[in-house]
Amino acid sequence: MTIIALIEKGARQLEAAGVAFGHGTSNAFDEAAWLVLWRLGLPLNSPLDGPDSIAKRPVAQADQAQVATLFKERIGTRKPAAYLTHEAWLQGVAFYVDERVIVPRSLIAEVLMEGNLDYWLPEKTHRVLDLCTGNGSLAIIAAMVYPDVKVQASDISVEALEVARINIDRHGLHDRITLRQGDGIPQTGSHYDLILCNPPYVNAQSMAALPPEFKAESALALAGGADGMDFIHTLLRDAPAQMSPDAILVLEIGHERAHFEAAFPRLEVIWLETSAGEDQVLLVTRQALLAAVGTA
Repeated sequence: MTIIALIEKGARQLEAAGVAFGHGTSNAFDEAAWLVLWRLGLPLNSPLDGPDSIAKRPVAQADQAQVATLFKERIGTRKPAAYLTHEAWLQGVAFYVDERVIVPRSLIAEVLMEGNLDYWLPEKTHRVLDLCTGNGSLAIIAAMVYPDVKVQASDISVEALEVARINIDRHGLHDRITLRQGDGIPQTGSHYDLILCNPPYVNAQSMAALPPEFKAESALALAGGADGMDFIHTLLRDAPAQMSPDAILVLEIGHERAHFEAAFPRLEVIWLETSAGEDQVLLVTRQALLAAVGTA
């Protein structure tokens, strides 16, 4: 059997089993290609068409058996593929993952990589906070995009920070990214120029309806209370005191725009364009926060 035949067979199995995607892939073929190439020890960007294609390369029986076992595990456990391969990619950057963190997929990574924040950032941006950092992916991408900044990566989960440490060390950024364990924004009087936050924001009704692949992830990192806004209320209340005068906060809220606008009707925000649309990531200035939910 060839590599492409293994991939196509695996895609049919995933589709027949009704597995859910959304942890780095959006369809059965891409996920099958990921699993097959990873199991065979091939680069995930290996060409499957064109003159250098590996599609028709034959696969030994022993390797076919290992691939079959991996697909059986993916279907049987309903774990995201990243938990089986211990690797995920965000904007072309590789990260280690396991069950201690959710699989990185934040749309804020797009915003950072595409330079969509540059217009709004203070001229002298030095301090960045990545709140709810998880495996550290946004902190790392921010440090890559802005080589002159120092980043603090914060999370309530000690286990998540252990994974973040692995990734920070792998990318050689231990001298520019510091880790902090705590719930919510640090109350240290620090003045951040940029705050990034992909918080738990899934509302209770949506949490109950999540596919098994998403329920395999930590509810602590996903569940945002009845309307998804529990953590965000505290964040927006506390953030201004920890921001420099011209600082901005970039917040991901997924499909919760209606709940967000109901909770903060007076807050003036800028919705940022992403591959998922213009209603999942927002930018808010310190001045807007003070006007709507805080005092100087």
